[in-house]
Amino acid sequence: MVQKAKILLVDDRPENLLALEAILSALDQTLVRASSGEEALKALLTDDFAVILLDVQMPGMDGFETAAHIKRRERTRDIPIIFLTAINHGPHHTFRGYAAGAVDYISKPFDPWVLRAKVSVFVELYMKNCKLREQAALLRLQLDGDGHAGGEHEKESAGLLAELSARLAAVEEQAEALSKQLDDESADAAAVATAAHLERKLTGLRRALDALEPGTGGGVVPAQS
Repeated sequence: MVQKAKILLVDDRPENLLALEAILSALDQTLVRASSGEEALKALLTDDFAVILLDVQMPGMDGFETAAHIKRRERTRDIPIIFLTAINHGPHHTFRGYAAGAVDYISKPFDPWVLRAKVSVFVELYMKNCKLREQAALLRLQLDGDGHAGGEHEKESAGLLAELSARLAAVEEQAEALSKQLDDESADAAAVATAAHLERKLTGLRRALDALEPGTGGGVVPAQS
């Protein structure tokens, strides 16, 4: 059974959280509410999330400060953050969002379809990353356990490694196509940040897979999460 991805929704207004849940319910993933920056940070201590939708204007710890805390933590720094804001103070305000670590910055009211499509990209990437990491770990265990068992086990392990490499190559191809599409449509900061985030994820996974190749002599390099 495929485990659902978790999406963290952070907003101090209950009606906004309800609206986000209505928009994203079609993705059939686990939606987690947080009504403040502090509550969001507490949720991030125990759960892994595919993406965070973070309101900028909140009393106490605002979105920028919350994002800064998220990016300082080793466990959470690579989780993509989409900022949501009801106001737009121009390019400087938007740049501050990207500087805080956001992969996208959306002004309210936003198009529900566009928001759902953006979130679905990160959910799909997260699910594929999880699957690849699980397969890499299983393969590493098999290689460690069967390293002395002869040619038949080596042949089977090599086949599994080739299959895993092919699956990763397919994800890399999709990411490259997405990057080209973003470049064609616009060269704004959101496109650049999203492409860079995908590249970091896939580079980490490819590095982990390369470490499984015979003759490398090393363990699995942890993939970025």
